[in-house]
Amino acid sequence: MASSRGGSGAVGRANELEKMSIEQLKALKEQADMEVNLLQDSLSNIRTATSRLENATTALNDLSLCPQGKKMLVPLTASLYVPGTLDDANKVLVDIGTGYFVEKTIAEGKDYCERKINLLKSNFDQLVEVTSKKKSVADEAGVVLQAKLKQLAASQ
Repeated sequence: MASSRGGSGAVGRANELEKMSIEQLKALKEQADMEVNLLQDSLSNIRTATSRLENATTALNDLSLCPQGKKMLVPLTASLYVPGTLDDANKVLVDIGTGYFVEKTIAEGKDYCERKINLLKSNFDQLVEVTSKKKSVADEAGVVLQAKLKQLAASQ
């Protein structure tokens, strides 16, 4: 039953596209393509953020195995590290955004990372669905546009 509704929706959309002028179809296709590109950029950003959180979880696991007083390099930026000594392996600073840090235990830090990863994966799945729908609209508009352009060329 759901598939029959989806099919009739596509037919209805195709009928609406057939009624549009060439200029309207071009505008619709351009806008849909632009939205697809923006959504794909968002998907890429979510993948990057998820990867960073997974790396942070791994780092927390490694840190929990280090003894107190261990010498290590502490990252200040992505490419700048300074020498430091591990004071308390059970407490970490968690960046919660916009320059705010919260002191948490390693278990709380891992939990924070896992919750963020789950949220990002949920958002990723929703964005994939929206991107797919926008892409199909752009593709359908392109097909109808090409057909109308061929028809116009044949009539001249």
